Amino acid sequence: MKIKFLIASFCVFLIFSFKKATPTRQPNIIYVMADDLGYGDLSCYGQKRYQTPNLDKMAKEGIRFTDFHSGSTVCAPSRCALMTGKSMGNAYIRGNGEIPLRDEDFTMAEYFKQNGYRTGMFGKWGLGLADNAGSPEKQGWDEFLGYTHHVHAHHYFTNNLWTIRDGKTVKYPTDSLRHSHLYVMDAAVDFVKINKSKPFFLYLAMTMPHAEVFAPTPGSVSPFLNADNSSRFQETPYLQKGGSYRSQEKPRANFAGMVTHFDRDMGNLMQLLKELGLDENTYVFFTSDNGPHQEGGADPVFFDSNGPLRGIKRDLYEGGIRVPFIAWGGKVKKGLTNQEILANYDVFPTFEELVGGSKTKGLDGLSFSNSLKGKPMAKKHDALYWEFYERGFDQAVRMGDWKAVRQRTKGGKMELYHLKNDLGEEKDVAAQYPDIVAKAEKAIALNRTESPMWPLKK
Repeated sequence: MKIKFLIASFCVFLIFSFKKATPTRQPNIIYVMADDLGYGDLSCYGQKRYQTPNLDKMAKEGIRFTDFHSGSTVCAPSRCALMTGKSMGNAYIRGNGEIPLRDEDFTMAEYFKQNGYRTGMFGKWGLGLADNAGSPEKQGWDEFLGYTHHVHAHHYFTNNLWTIRDGKTVKYPTDSLRHSHLYVMDAAVDFVKINKSKPFFLYLAMTMPHAEVFAPTPGSVSPFLNADNSSRFQETPYLQKGGSYRSQEKPRANFAGMVTHFDRDMGNLMQLLKELGLDENTYVFFTSDNGPHQEGGADPVFFDSNGPLRGIKRDLYEGGIRVPFIAWGGKVKKGLTNQEILANYDVFPTFEELVGGSKTKGLDGLSFSNSLKGKPMAKKHDALYWEFYERGFDQAVRMGDWKAVRQRTKGGKMELYHLKNDLGEEKDVAAQYPDIVAKAEKAIALNRTESPMWPLKK
């Protein structure tokens, strides 16, 4: 009996010793970014015209951030800030256009690959075409399905997307009668299923709800239609006038259909992770690339898409750059609301800490990995900086509760707002606080380097 007991005890010892010696697998990371989704476009951020129950649940089971910002107020530079961890004061791409990342630009995808991850990007890339240095496979992606060109991404019904095959980005034939979002989501889900047994980084850059304003399926729109097929909302049809967006008879119903469709997609994705047993080792983040748009029939006023904020896409007021941000899964503390002042270029250094790899030099971002545990950040920003080129030259800087905005088209006068008391940036108090204006000027100078492509405009 004593011998049997000793043998059994030894076996138990071996089992526990083996478990202790088994290395912990690196966490999977999924970063989902909607296109032109406003701060107020989710019901957990105040939307009243429709509901987003799955993202609301994601926020309830994770952390809802209330002071998170995009890297820019438009698409390409915001995506550059995310991928390279650099603000508009140092990023290579600081304005819209088909400007590719360079060979010397180090991306988040390349970082994940260096640390043993399988990388997959699905949706809108926007940082390079198939024939230049910014092509997805040259910037760290193992798998890709989606759009490379910004204007091509305006069209949800197309006869081709792009994919990586044999180490090159090539055309991927599609049915022009099938909404491209369906192809993108199918590819993202397959990526998770195929790579469930290895560490993976999934970047799902959805094109919705960017114009054109077309929901993926009739069933996506039907909840917002009456029995006679008329819209439940009072509609003003959008008629194409030489632009790149198709006409749309029911833009409001379709906009609501787009957002609620990808809300269901997020619910299905979270359910898939649970079914595969990956939810406790997979961090999921949901956000937007910039504030809400008004092209192609989109109506940010009707939907109150910027919530309590001033401005929309292309503005450097909070409505153009403050976006929803939700963290879920992994070791994320449940049921919190976080008010840290962050920007999307903080994501790169945060992921470095989650992965446990070495730190990349030259990043402007700061890790908020402590925030995911419900703890204070190890270090906070002295200032966040933005600049924008399409309407002359605008600049903005955020310093704690203070926000300064300068628009060259309005004479270059520095406006100053105290966001704690004036979230809607309605009262310019620059005249009352010249010392804070001087600090803002200094912060702009400290956070900006000159760029030959993006020269400072006096």
